Amino acid sequence: MNILYICTHNRCRSILSEAITNQIAGGRITAKSAGSQPSGEVHPLSIQYLKEAGISVSGLQSQSWDDLEAFKPDLVVTVCDSAAREACPVWFGDAVKVHWGLADPSRVEGRDEEKATAFRACIAEITARVNKLLLLADKGLTGEALKAGLIDLGAE
Repeated sequence: MNILYICTHNRCRSILSEAITNQIAGGRITAKSAGSQPSGEVHPLSIQYLKEAGISVSGLQSQSWDDLEAFKPDLVVTVCDSAAREACPVWFGDAVKVHWGLADPSRVEGRDEEKATAFRACIAEITARVNKLLLLADKGLTGEALKAGLIDLGAE
């Protein structure tokens, strides 16, 4: 299964999702991430807290979805926080589409410990969702069956 995680800037949540999925899936899923308006750099705290969690950061980069024309995702996951009134980019390609609303830890202001807490919580949430996603991937679900399974797991 190929998964594309998208958000606007591709510097934090989509990057975290890509790295965590590729680490946990162990080749059963191939994940990439991209943005509709990429910032061009991965947020430094994304790298820091992925490393802290033992997740590989090799090859991570902020990129446009235009750079991934050859990648054909089976599943596209938007990770914007609609509760914070963020506008999620819209993917028009032929893939199952779901939304995982994730609060943006890179927007937390305050002390370093508050930022650390936000990143660790986001990483834990993504990890839990990816572990559930693996159950569906291992069943070989595709199309509407995959979407129904994802909705049962709390995707929108």
